[in-house]
Amino acid sequence: MRYELLGLIRVIGPEDTSYITAHKAEVLLATLLARAGQVVTTEQLINEIWGDRAPRRSHAALHVYVSQVRKFLRAAGDNGQSIVTRPLGYLLRLGSDELDSADFQRLVDDGRERVRLGRHEQALRCFESALALWRGPAFDDARDGPIVNACATWLEETRLQCLELLIGEYLTLGRHREIVGQLYALISDHPLRETFYRYLMMALYRSERQAEALMVYRAACGRLNEELGLEPCRPLRDLHQAILAGDDHLSGRPS
Repeated sequence: MRYELLGLIRVIGPEDTSYITAHKAEVLLATLLARAGQVVTTEQLINEIWGDRAPRRSHAALHVYVSQVRKFLRAAGDNGQSIVTRPLGYLLRLGSDELDSADFQRLVDDGRERVRLGRHEQALRCFESALALWRGPAFDDARDGPIVNACATWLEETRLQCLELLIGEYLTLGRHREIVGQLYALISDHPLRETFYRYLMMALYRSERQAEALMVYRAACGRLNEELGLEPCRPLRDLHQAILAGDDHLSGRPS
C-alpha cells in the first residue's frame, strides 16, 4: 500500500485509490503520517484536531476517529496492523508500505550526491522525478494543527530547495533558455527568494538579454526594499556588477 501526502491525502491500495472524506479523520491520518513510525500522544492528537476548542469528551471522540481511520485503511487494503495503540497514544507503522514524502526526500538526496560527483544529467533527472511527486500543497487542507503544519512547511522548503537545485543543473548544462519562463513564474510566486532572481538574471544574460537581466535586478531591489527595507544579498549584488562589467566568468556555472 502507498500513502501520498504531497497534495490531497490519498491511499493507493492493491485495487483502488482511496480518499478520506471526514475532515477530522483526515487530520488524524495526516498527523500520524507526519510522524510516521513515531508515537503521537493522545494530547497531541486532540490538539491537532480541535486546537483550543476540544470538546468535553474529546478522548472518547478521538477513539471514534481512530476507529474510522482504521476502517478506512482496511477498506483500502491494509491488514489492520498499521495504526498501533501505545500507552501514550498511537503510531502509524509503515512496514513495507510506501510514503511519497520519503521517496521525495530520497530523490533529492540522490540528486545532491550526483551533483557532488559531477553527474549533472543524472542529478537533473533525480530532481525532476522528485518534483513530479507533488500534486499540490502537502497535506492539502488538513493542516489544522502544529504537527502537520510544521511537516508541511518543512516539505515545502525542501521542494523550493529542490527547484533551486534543478534550475542550477539546467544552467550548468547550458539549457538556460528553457528555464526563463519558469523562473519568472517562480519569482511571481516567491518574490522574496533571491536565488530565483539570481538564476533568472544569469539565464537572461546567457540568452543575450542583458538589458532584461538588469531590469530583473532593479525589480528585486524594489521588491526587497518595499517589503523588508533591505538591499539584495551579496551574491545578487555581485552578479549585477559582473553583468555590468561583462565578466567572462558568467558563461560558466552560477556562483
